[in-house]
Amino acid sequence: MSGPSGPVTGLRPADARKVAREVLSAQGVAERVLDDVLTVVAELVTNAIRHAGGVTGFRVLRLPDAVAVEVSDASPVLPRSPGTAASVPGGFGWLLVNKLADRTQIRSGRDGKTITAYLPLGVPAA
Repeated sequence: MSGPSGPVTGLRPADARKVAREVLSAQGVAERVLDDVLTVVAELVTNAIRHAGGVTGFRVLRLPDAVAVEVSDASPVLPRSPGTAASVPGGFGWLLVNKLADRTQIRSGRDGKTITAYLPLGVPAA
């Protein structure tokens, strides 16, 4: 199942977090997983706003063994990789996304990029 997608000009981190919480809570995603997902949502949306002119697409999906958070923007510029020198400002949000996610995927083209972060669902609570 998916959450919203398509043009979402003006999407704010708080709005994206609210949508993700509603979609994933309705699908039974555990609160401990949801906390990490909401952090990733906020970081990716914030980065799109600060560094890429805003969000052009947003989607959250519950997969069989993971949650996928997908954020698109109009900039083809890739995020700075983890390990960027401490003397260079910023980059901590991208580092956090990569720490919380099992993996990230970036698809870049002339019209911008889409970043997808995959967070594990873990073992269901007993």
